[in-house]
Amino acid sequence: MKSIGILGSTGSIGTQTLDVIDALPGKFYIKYLTSNQNTELLGEQALKYKPDIVCIAMEEKRGELDTILAGTDINITSGRNALLEVAGRNDVNLVMNGLVGAIGMEPTIEAVKAGVDVALSNKESMVMAGGIINELLKKHSGNLLPVDSEHSAIWQCLTGENNDQVKCIILTGSGGPFRTKPKEEFSLIKREEALQHPNWDMGNKITIDSATMMNKGLEVIEAHWLFNLNADQIDIVVHPQSIIHSMVEFVDGSVKAQLGVPDMKLPIQYALTYPDHYSTDWENLDLTAIGRLTFEKPDFEKFPCIQLAYDALEKGGTFPVVLNVANDEVVSAFLNDHIPFIQIPQLIAEALDQHEFIENPDLETISEISQWTTNYIHEQITTFA
Repeated sequence: MKSIGILGSTGSIGTQTLDVIDALPGKFYIKYLTSNQNTELLGEQALKYKPDIVCIAMEEKRGELDTILAGTDINITSGRNALLEVAGRNDVNLVMNGLVGAIGMEPTIEAVKAGVDVALSNKESMVMAGGIINELLKKHSGNLLPVDSEHSAIWQCLTGENNDQVKCIILTGSGGPFRTKPKEEFSLIKREEALQHPNWDMGNKITIDSATMMNKGLEVIEAHWLFNLNADQIDIVVHPQSIIHSMVEFVDGSVKAQLGVPDMKLPIQYALTYPDHYSTDWENLDLTAIGRLTFEKPDFEKFPCIQLAYDALEKGGTFPVVLNVANDEVVSAFLNDHIPFIQIPQLIAEALDQHEFIENPDLETISEISQWTTNYIHEQITTFA
């Protein structure tokens, strides 16, 4: 039985991870669960799965969790430092990092240092600290297992292949809810519209990233670190049906693709059960019912976040850090009705232009640049308001 810890168990990835575990009885034991602030759901999960420890990152919520779990022998911890301590436990076989945004980077690093396998949904970890994480992986015994559907697809397509023979990888994207919307109407986009993804059921932050197509930009940077590829070896193709999750083209012109229904439980399950594919009752792919698969070039003019990400990868250093943190902050601002949709890429671009570039940032520098970026965006939002 494989022991698992779940970072962000009350979020979209966390709850779907528990669905996968429920569908494979007897194969997993949950060692710990964490949440940022959802004490009610975390408490329900703890009572059902009986982990050794639960952690609520928002310390002021600790009392609520104490009440819910009163009378149990489950260890309760709280706060950011407690979260990092839990992430660094070496008594688990695998950590699922389902945290959203830049806050997920340090827990990834702690888990890697502990030498455990990390199923990584938090793409921001690699965007901000891919080089540092890869160096740590060389020193410790754990593995990084991609959970994003696109990177899981590339990972599966590369199985048994010689990476030196890869010409490029092709990340597919649905195009989000505004693929066909004229650019002239972007100033009228409301939060409710942006949260209506045509294919995927995801958390709010990543759904907005899909609407701006920043998710594809972040995936480009993550792919660079995961698969050791240059920016010019990573392409994006808009695929509205979301059936082909990504492709690999080899130097001889051969292309391999991984297909499946748009359901995050599939890449989650593969990361949990790797290298095995287990039978479950998830929906199966029926190509005859789908009828056709179509492809388009991404519109860099309508979705400037894609180019911002490519540029940040090319420039390197602290540019991806600023890109990532600025995106976190402006998406939060949009979701809270503080800025319009069209302001998202504009504020990110300003932060990139204004920051003091450092070529080889260490973790302390990443933290400092992250704080500068947060402060800068907050100042701009206040000015805008």
